[in-house]
Amino acid sequence: MAQSFTRNYRDHSNDNGYQFEFFCDKCGNGHRSSYKTSGIGMAGSLLRAAGSIFGGVVNDAGYGVGHMKDALRGSAWDDAFAEAIQEIRPRFCQCTRCGIWVCPDICWNSQRTMCRNCAPDLGAEAAHIQANVAVEQLWTRAREHDQAPQVDMRAAVAHQGACASCRAALPPGARFCAGCGTPVAAAAAKKFCIGCGGELIAGARFCAGCGTKAVE
Repeated sequence: MAQSFTRNYRDHSNDNGYQFEFFCDKCGNGHRSSYKTSGIGMAGSLLRAAGSIFGGVVNDAGYGVGHMKDALRGSAWDDAFAEAIQEIRPRFCQCTRCGIWVCPDICWNSQRTMCRNCAPDLGAEAAHIQANVAVEQLWTRAREHDQAPQVDMRAAVAHQGACASCRAALPPGARFCAGCGTPVAAAAAKKFCIGCGGELIAGARFCAGCGTKAVE
């Protein structure tokens, strides 16, 4: 007999019985059917257990039951699957517009009798739209205000590039490479205070930062 409601499920059956899990086509949540014990599977397990204790003929009998179980698995599986469908099907609703099966609590619009893909919940959609618009407005506000007042984009930004020896990045004002100690070439044309290390203005006799006399 043909079965419906078979598109979105997972088979959790094992050697001892049958169990199936059916999922909502929209959100993916699901329900598992009750576990149904397989008589053939239990017989095979018992015979194999006995064979492991007594060995010989009983063990061969367990092997034979395994083959018998494989031969009869088709109809037994189908019957268990049909029972699982009858058990779980009432927990889902089928949309008359698109045909998908969805969970009634999250993905079903009971007022429209359709899934929420075809008939979205207007309250939830309104809240979603409001949140998106609020994010867009925050971006607009951020662009309207200076977010980096400490950076003067009208002045040239000092950048010394990389060390000629090891290619490590050099911070502005560096006299030596922090990675290998190589003197920075641009530093040769500059003078620095022996007291605070600040750069001396060309021609200055004293440091503007700490007042230390410049070394000639």
